[in-house]
Amino acid sequence: MIDRSDRAVEFFKSGLNCSQSVFAAYAPDFGVDEKLAQRIAAAHGGGFGRLRELCGALTGAGMLAGLKFDDKMKVYETVQEMVRRFKDSNRSCICRELLGLDKAGEPNPKPEARTEGYYQTRPCVELVRQAAQIVAEVL
Repeated sequence: MIDRSDRAVEFFKSGLNCSQSVFAAYAPDFGVDEKLAQRIAAAHGGGFGRLRELCGALTGAGMLAGLKFDDKMKVYETVQEMVRRFKDSNRSCICRELLGLDKAGEPNPKPEARTEGYYQTRPCVELVRQAAQIVAEVL
């Protein structure tokens, strides 16, 4: 059986966004089809619609907490723990800060091509892996 963090990385490297990758890697465990999970999480990539706000990998993880728990307070507590762990490793949970961008800039819906250079200059693969591992630890 494939490790969920490896599955999330595979999804990301296949072209899914960060949020789709984490959410879809675990969604079947909660009775949600992978393809539906990818559609649900699509808007959250790139810091929510590529606005470079909250890291999409982390929002994918947070949505899984919503699938696991019925109690809103338990969801909030779980998400706060996920964010704490993520920030412990990455100093931030804001996409543009994680990418080293100075400011949000103009919204641009077009993602960059996933070339070898892209993977060498972006921390996203590792952030997807970390978020997926946090899911495994917290949920």
